Amino acid sequence: MDTANWDHTTDFLVVGSGGGGMTGAITAADAGADVLVVEKTEQYGGTTSMSGGVIWVPNNHLMKAAGIDDSEAEAWQYLERVTAGEVSEERLRAYIEKAPEMLLALERSGDVKFAAAVTYMDYYPEFPGGKPGGRSLEPAPFSARKLDGREPQQRASHQGKIMKISMTAGEGRKLVNFTWRSWLVLARLMLRYYLDIPSRLRGLPDNRMTFGRSLGAQLRAALARRDIPLWLNTSFQELVLEQGVVVGAVVQRGQERLRIRARRGVLLAAGGFDHNEALRRKHHPAGWQPGWAAGNPGNTGDAITAGTDVGAALEFMHCAWWTPTYLMPDGHAEALIAGKSMPGSIFVNALGERFANEAAPYEDLVKAQFAAHSDSSSTVPCYMVVDATYRNKYPIGPVGPGKAMPDELIPGELKRAGFLRRADTLEELAGLLGIDEAGLSRTVARFNQFAVDGKDPDFGRGDSLHDRYYSDPSVAPNPSLAPLQKAPFYAIQIQAGDLGTKGGLKTDANGAVLDQQDAIIPGLYAAGNCSGAVMGNSYPGAGSTIGPAMTFAWLAAQHAMSDQVQ
Repeated sequence: MDTANWDHTTDFLVVGSGGGGMTGAITAADAGADVLVVEKTEQYGGTTSMSGGVIWVPNNHLMKAAGIDDSEAEAWQYLERVTAGEVSEERLRAYIEKAPEMLLALERSGDVKFAAAVTYMDYYPEFPGGKPGGRSLEPAPFSARKLDGREPQQRASHQGKIMKISMTAGEGRKLVNFTWRSWLVLARLMLRYYLDIPSRLRGLPDNRMTFGRSLGAQLRAALARRDIPLWLNTSFQELVLEQGVVVGAVVQRGQERLRIRARRGVLLAAGGFDHNEALRRKHHPAGWQPGWAAGNPGNTGDAITAGTDVGAALEFMHCAWWTPTYLMPDGHAEALIAGKSMPGSIFVNALGERFANEAAPYEDLVKAQFAAHSDSSSTVPCYMVVDATYRNKYPIGPVGPGKAMPDELIPGELKRAGFLRRADTLEELAGLLGIDEAGLSRTVARFNQFAVDGKDPDFGRGDSLHDRYYSDPSVAPNPSLAPLQKAPFYAIQIQAGDLGTKGGLKTDANGAVLDQQDAIIPGLYAAGNCSGAVMGNSYPGAGSTIGPAMTFAWLAAQHAMSDQVQ
């Protein structure tokens, strides 16, 4: 391709404005580079802003400040076990060593602030090197006013449209149980929200930003402080090669097709192929359906396609950050994270039978859905079944607990869509769902005895510390097990969804993209879900998506700015 006649020149071009992309841009700018960030959609933040915003960083300074010990040796022991030898030692060790440095650097620069989730355990805390808390870090609340009017341009989660009041993960956990203390937490949150008179009069979202909304905002504010341009509505089209080196890219900005020269490299941080139906049907399990993904609708695999066009290798394309999802009346998917492990609920297939530990890490639960699926006993989709006790005490997706949102107050759009099915008997409920009546009755009877005994010999629900994080400590002997015995009974349909895909361009320990012979493609870097996950086909803990995206973008920017690549 002709490499003359550039329309724009920069040192470092970043494609994508999620946590990884913005971290890479900030890092390159601090090294003295001229940086440009391009974003395909009309909103910045990507899946990061839609998410919980948590990052998983072993051996970090915040957990140590909270009195939790960790070491590189323990982190290696844990990740080696969880990733099962599918990820190179070089990349794993790079993450273990450099993620804490990335976190510390961003905190010291004042760009981001996090807090250690001291009781949010690794997803396999019983494994060697696993920890009961502290490796997952939550972004500190952030004021939307610090964005100087840029907040409307940020991508928000669908859940944010349902829950107008922002909350931290700790506050959210207290609300899940909805005890009398939950009312106090809710009252405090509502008071803060409604006393913000300027925002309420202007019809603005909660000024107190939390979760991924906070992380995306903090990084966007950091871009603004450095005068790093961010072009919205600018789609990445292709990479430009010159004698085997990536020297720029072609983008579509509005009606203009622009050739951008990138003197020091291009960082692809444009998300996965969540909404690319052709790629998903090619690489993912039979039974997967479009619309079940809860990630950014702009994630269509553009960076992955462009990378392969210049010879990049791919890895982990069969993997995703799986999670159960449910469909809202407008058709979009929401992740079900907490409710699946609360006592008094089960997941059943078309035969009315359980097929997995419902409280297991969400990626494992969806893998079990696919593994157990067959024509005769469909688990894709399946159903979550609860009784009146559960309905009264805990939320069910967008439906608040009955004590706060009785059936007659469920929003009309949810009722019209049949989101929450209700019946006076289990047999009647099974008929509404089209599943085996006798099978559901037998399953509930068996499960109820497990709840009384406090042990689940079929699937071990509640045995792990992980299973008990989102549970009810007032329920004994197992806070994740309670019988389903009080009518009426309720159910929602559960899809085999995901938070995003995790397969993509193969990279080295610096985020440099590799070709089919594992040689570096000069000038090309990738981070986040458009690259093959450093976690492989596993999910070590909350934040295993954004933590690596930010770390390898940080490393990529440093590598691109180093003398060795001039």
